[in-house]
Amino acid sequence: AYVSAQNGLDVVLVDRDQEAADKGKAYSHKLVSDQIMKGRAKTADRDALLGRITATADYAALKGCDLIVEAVFEDPKVKAEVIAKVEAAVGPKTIFGSNTSTLPITGLAEHSQRPKNFIGVHFFSPVEKMLLVEIIMAKKTGKKALALALDFVRAIKKTPIVVNDTRGFYANRCVGNYIREGHLMLMEGVPPAMIEQAGKQAGMPVGPLSLNDEVAVDLAYKVLKATKVQLGEGSVDPAQEKLLSDMVEKHGRLGRKNKKGFYDYPEAGPKRLWPGLAELTTNRIDPEKVDMAELKHRLLVTQALEAARTYEEGVVTDPREADVGSIIGFGFAPYSGGTLSYIDNMGAAAFVKLCEGLARKHGERFKPNRQLKRMAK
Repeated sequence: AYVSAQNGLDVVLVDRDQEAADKGKAYSHKLVSDQIMKGRAKTADRDALLGRITATADYAALKGCDLIVEAVFEDPKVKAEVIAKVEAAVGPKTIFGSNTSTLPITGLAEHSQRPKNFIGVHFFSPVEKMLLVEIIMAKKTGKKALALALDFVRAIKKTPIVVNDTRGFYANRCVGNYIREGHLMLMEGVPPAMIEQAGKQAGMPVGPLSLNDEVAVDLAYKVLKATKVQLGEGSVDPAQEKLLSDMVEKHGRLGRKNKKGFYDYPEAGPKRLWPGLAELTTNRIDPEKVDMAELKHRLLVTQALEAARTYEEGVVTDPREADVGSIIGFGFAPYSGGTLSYIDNMGAAAFVKLCEGLARKHGERFKPNRQLKRMAK
């Protein structure tokens, strides 16, 4: 709502009840007030921006909107209810965009009366700072929906990449792998400070444990459980599952949002790694014996390999979009030029060799895909 109003668009902000809707609008008030404090905006700008946002609990207020961006809780049932309520209120030409981070868009579009008008519009958090928006094409998404979504993303001064539908789309598949690798290193007994350091030395903006705190530890656990329900036992790593269930269910550590995750967040002073992490696994690797170069390779290769898989599956159709999306979407080592350039710069043969070495030592998840092996040949 904020980035739309900031760029001159009129917004109807609908929530469960009036109180929740007002709270949503108050977030825009806070953001623009912060800008005023820094001298980047005037009081008149705030009044104009807030004047463009109508906060309400009444779905009928959506009548006449060109585009809906739904951002309710990540639960297909809740989303289905909202889709029905919205479509009852808007005209047949309105485009429906779902801002889901993991649920396949084609599945959500089944709840729509007008699947041609249904598209994924996936923002990254925090929306006011992040430059990337993933636009996701479902099986039946039409050209008009795509054109309008692209126009909208341009109007709010973000960079769009267009991807085809799959679980986790493009960015979250790569990011999910980065976070998982950090989890598995922890369970192997690698000291947490070394895991975080390896991520930063590899060129990532933050280490994988820190990143998981930002996106929420319980969200990672929810996604893992949903994946297991839909794809079966073999689809999740038991070591990662144990770590996340201990963190969330035993210790109530949900991430930065409740000031307790892989880090502690004291009121005063910087965050610091939670000392209790040592108790979560019986494995211990002597810091002297940790191969930092290998840790860095694992953290980057797992993301680049996932990007190569999405390209082979036709999720990403243009390598440039994969590269741009990886740098501005999740800060993949910018010096590399992006996930696929990382592979190209080293050469497919060298990358495949690196993957095979890691697969022998750490398991199937590092096995190179068919297209990479063909390119290496």
